[in-house]
Amino acid sequence: MHLRYGDTSVECTIPEGRVRAVIRATLPLQPLSPSELIAETLSRLAASFNSFNPGERVVIVTSDITRYTGSELYLPPLVAELNRRGIADRQITILIALGIHRRQTEAEHRKIAGPLYGRIRIVDHDCDDPGRLVSLGTTGNGIDVVINRLAVDADRLILTGAIGFHYFAGFSGGRKALLPGIGGRRSCLASHFAVLNPEPGRGRHPKATIGVLDGNPVSEALADACAMVNPDLILNTVLAPDKRIIALFAGPWDEAHREGCRFYAKHFTSQVQEQADLVVASCGGDPKDINLIQAHKAMEYASRALKEGGVMVLLARCRDGYGNPTFFSWFRHRELPEFEAALRERYEINGQTAYALLDKAKRFRIILVSDLPNAEVRAMSMVPAATLDEALATAGQMLPTEYAAYVIPEAGTVLPIIQTKPV
Repeated sequence: MHLRYGDTSVECTIPEGRVRAVIRATLPLQPLSPSELIAETLSRLAASFNSFNPGERVVIVTSDITRYTGSELYLPPLVAELNRRGIADRQITILIALGIHRRQTEAEHRKIAGPLYGRIRIVDHDCDDPGRLVSLGTTGNGIDVVINRLAVDADRLILTGAIGFHYFAGFSGGRKALLPGIGGRRSCLASHFAVLNPEPGRGRHPKATIGVLDGNPVSEALADACAMVNPDLILNTVLAPDKRIIALFAGPWDEAHREGCRFYAKHFTSQVQEQADLVVASCGGDPKDINLIQAHKAMEYASRALKEGGVMVLLARCRDGYGNPTFFSWFRHRELPEFEAALRERYEINGQTAYALLDKAKRFRIILVSDLPNAEVRAMSMVPAATLDEALATAGQMLPTEYAAYVIPEAGTVLPIIQTKPV
């Protein structure tokens, strides 16, 4: 079996009889091609587009390069539909939802926009430019919602993206394109701070977790923010592990997103009978392992299939390093109580991800195959390995003689669920 690693693949060899299962998503049969799916979806939106008027200014929000959505496929026909409604290219702006991420390169803009590059105006969101931000009000849990002015001032706003699991917002897609996608830095930080229990020392809120929307304080804050802007519509893709579009959900921002989340949860969870001693997981290659912040998602999902104290081998090349220059510095905090206290005192989104990573590094023994420096991997309480073979050899020294293993080739997209035994 071969597992993806960056833009390459490596062979995974585990002794015969040790692999309990290969955990994969259960994809529905899709007779339509991606282009046919997109065309069908846009035709179903005819009533929504009928309300668009010639000459209106339209802003289309789409994800940055770290979150592939199929934008180069759906943006051109979406713009063509707007053109048919009398909205010219010069009246359309593609706004890249960077959140607090770095600006995109010209090559990355080309990948995101496809044939629209050079034809439609593309703007990178800047979370730190007060002149480009506007305050809209406060969410139910007290977050000041500050959003990119382009989106607020537009006559029409369309949010695009991809639906998937999110380790504390429940699901990606939908409202996340607005906050944190085009939010001011303080709004982004505050929305993510809701992941923590209100009481110090209690760690993460129990409902701020994968696959949960209702009762999730992070997701509810994001929904409150989105309701303030009330986008005209969303268009969200669901991607197969090979990045092929297999479904689209479009229409009213909350309704269409929830429908897509139900679809995703149905097809991208995998029932397993019990947790294993060893999990060998690949993020799924680039861009899911472009940096450690992105790769952490696969680590989180894969950990659901692992016994407490078990061994995880994670393939995550991290060609772009950590994904943010402040991420690694958080590992000066070696113990979770100290880490949590520091996070509450000076919250950063990258610190939250680092805290979640350290939590798993303390609960499991994680062997990381990556391009990151060995000393820094050890400082994060993980074991470095240069190759998968080296990682498996190291794992063999940590495992019981009669160990059981799972292999997860696309750990960035599938969530293992332990089957509940009947009472």
